[in-house]
Amino acid sequence: MPSTSESVSLGAEPQTLVDRDGTLGRIRLNRPRALNSLTLEMVRDISAALDLFEHDPTIAAVLVTGEGERGLCAGGDIRAIYDAGKAGSELPATFWREEYRLNARIGRYPKPYIVVMDGIVMGGGVGISVYGSHRIVTERSRFAMPETGIGFFPDIGASWFLTRQDNELGTYVALAGEPLGAADVILAGLADSFVSSDRLPALAKALAGLAAGATGEEISACIQGFSAAPPAGTLEAHLKAIERLFAFETVEEILEALRRDGSPFAENVLAVLSAKSPLSLKVTLRLLRLGRQTASLEACLEREFAATAAVLRSHDFYEGVRAAVIDKDRNPQWHPVRLGDVTEAEVAAYFQPSAHPLFADTNEGGPRT
Repeated sequence: MPSTSESVSLGAEPQTLVDRDGTLGRIRLNRPRALNSLTLEMVRDISAALDLFEHDPTIAAVLVTGEGERGLCAGGDIRAIYDAGKAGSELPATFWREEYRLNARIGRYPKPYIVVMDGIVMGGGVGISVYGSHRIVTERSRFAMPETGIGFFPDIGASWFLTRQDNELGTYVALAGEPLGAADVILAGLADSFVSSDRLPALAKALAGLAAGATGEEISACIQGFSAAPPAGTLEAHLKAIERLFAFETVEEILEALRRDGSPFAENVLAVLSAKSPLSLKVTLRLLRLGRQTASLEACLEREFAATAAVLRSHDFYEGVRAAVIDKDRNPQWHPVRLGDVTEAEVAAYFQPSAHPLFADTNEGGPRT
């Protein structure tokens, strides 16, 4: 959920622009009116481009950006998944299978993978970003994993990358789904450098001028020459509270801790969580806690992929998308309505192994080390 080659698209414009600039392989997501939301064709375009650039000795690094100024990528094309799921199509499963494999591929890509997380970066946009070797945010960055608000769960390996912190910040990010600015994304370990948006063209030009054999360290040094301290974030002041309030094994305990705390921060978070799908909150927390004990990105992606089958059978996913995207009334009617009415059987349905595992026929997977 963006030339030497272009995507084959049904629209007048290609959905993905792939070209080269000096020693830099460029991948540009090209659906600006849709906030560069990912389609299956775009996932395939990116994968093909990575193949092309990996085997081209004249390419030093890959740079991924989004066209327009509103965002890198707002996620997967959720309307298409909604429609296909309603119709019983295989598209959602195919999309997630290929998207998750791409996420794993990025994590082990042998050349520097530079991504500019400018503007909105959500869901699938996070998936093509966080596994990169060089992740750049700007003053316009708005990063979020808002899936609990549409009856889904943070996917694309979120149970891996939101559980590598030495604190509960990832738990907060996953459950609350609130947007983060540049400083907070860096604080969470999900981005590396801040570059002002007005310096991005000059940075791209400098990267394109590097030698074909440029190392990751040389790429980092080049980016550092354009980097600055980001504007102050908001979460650092609440880190101790987040650590205390989200360090529980059940959603009920987290909500009770927030109620007892009574601080303005806790009250705000409590209100945010109260609007989410109760079932999604429970599934998400279980995925996170299992992910924390899991040794590889591949295993987390496998578990999340298996859980998507239950998503397509659920009431809350279709109701959440209806309220957010179709009717836009922002008034989803969750089922169950109350957290206490969510049964263990309903949660357990998301944790059945897939009959068609992601990586059964491929060696893809595993994080960059």
